[in-house]
Amino acid sequence: MGKLFGTDGIRGIANKDLTPELAFKIGRAGAYVLSKGNKGKILVGKDTRISGDMLEAAIAAGICSIGLDVVSLGVVPTPAVAYLTKKYNALAGVVISASHNPVEYNGIKFFNEDGFKLSDEIEDEIERYILSEEDIPLRPVKGEVGRVVVESNAYRDYIDHLKNTINKDFSGLKIAVDCGNGAVFKIAPELLKELGADVVVINDKPNGVNINVDCGSTNPSMVQSLVLESKADIGLSFDGDADRLIAADEKGNIIDGDHILAICGTYLYENKKLKNNTVVGTIMTNIGLDIYLKDKGINIVKTAVGDRYVLEEMLANGYVLGGEQSGHIIFLEHCTTGDGLATSLQLINVMKETGKKASELNSLMTSFPQVLENARVKKELKNSYMEDEVIKAEIEKVENVLQGEGRVVIRPSGTEPLVRVMIEGKDMEKIERLAKELADLIEKRLGN
Repeated sequence: MGKLFGTDGIRGIANKDLTPELAFKIGRAGAYVLSKGNKGKILVGKDTRISGDMLEAAIAAGICSIGLDVVSLGVVPTPAVAYLTKKYNALAGVVISASHNPVEYNGIKFFNEDGFKLSDEIEDEIERYILSEEDIPLRPVKGEVGRVVVESNAYRDYIDHLKNTINKDFSGLKIAVDCGNGAVFKIAPELLKELGADVVVINDKPNGVNINVDCGSTNPSMVQSLVLESKADIGLSFDGDADRLIAADEKGNIIDGDHILAICGTYLYENKKLKNNTVVGTIMTNIGLDIYLKDKGINIVKTAVGDRYVLEEMLANGYVLGGEQSGHIIFLEHCTTGDGLATSLQLINVMKETGKKASELNSLMTSFPQVLENARVKKELKNSYMEDEVIKAEIEKVENVLQGEGRVVIRPSGTEPLVRVMIEGKDMEKIERLAKELADLIEKRLGN
């Protein structure tokens, strides 16, 4: 991984790490590499955080300085940019968002002309230009400089695309929605209402600084309570850029990404639409999904954490369904990246097609207890935990304590100065204690 690009683009505290000056260089370098010498346009979309305007202006200036036009999509979900990049025949798409991260963060990520995230090789090439002392040798003048235009149909085009991915309308269903004060604050309620649902909405009033604040997919208790209070059939909770979904059944129980894979994987399998009879998960996938799918006769393949790695596996082997426990789910027949809105439609469509309640579908698999603890460490040390002999020995000790009835997964965050400790096992009290002790040790050894 390079110095700038993480697992999901470039992120940092806006105007401190991710400055307008850096954003200009990113826009300029990205446009130069991705245009491959061609004239054309690059789409730019953003979430609702206050720094989006500042960074969009800088990125747009960089793109225009290469001689390419910028099409501003305004506030739209990340997957909308991916879809529209291909639909509008753009050279690339840019998203300004830090997803589920706090408001002080922002990020920049690219999609190629086909709406897919960039390969490591392309990101490395862009990064070399950004970090180089030499300027890119392309400075068009006069009428060759790019311009910025606003695309007013983007919102409607994305809604129409989503509606075409399902077979049923949602009449007769009450749906609770937590928009997370993010990119779907307007589009999610409107889409669901157009499909005939009775919609109850919270956190749909972004003010630039309340995105992800005690709401959205990383705080699902909000939608759980809303489901119970409103007597909804299902609840939907989105993160800031809506590339992930965490749902809740009518009893208020969480439907996470693993359960969504179980539900939708089963539906596709039973309707002979699950290509190669395989679902793609990650190393963080709950072992309960493995057990359930095996009993159904469905294969599961594991990748590193990150929907880009899930997608790479799907493309390489012709799989159509994959995702993460965090709610990044890819339906490759309809999407080129994780799409929270598309996932919600597919999930509700299964309810309509089968006539089953969300809780009945949610009970297909049984999750093993998992505990996740974050150790805050120095950014430059977050990949060094296995080089520390004390930490390494402690990990081995924990694995021995679990004695084959659980597992330990340690991984650095792709976007923050954190090392994540996940322990899975049968005894909740035991794994909570072990995870806390291990995270504290890592923080003590590698922290500030």
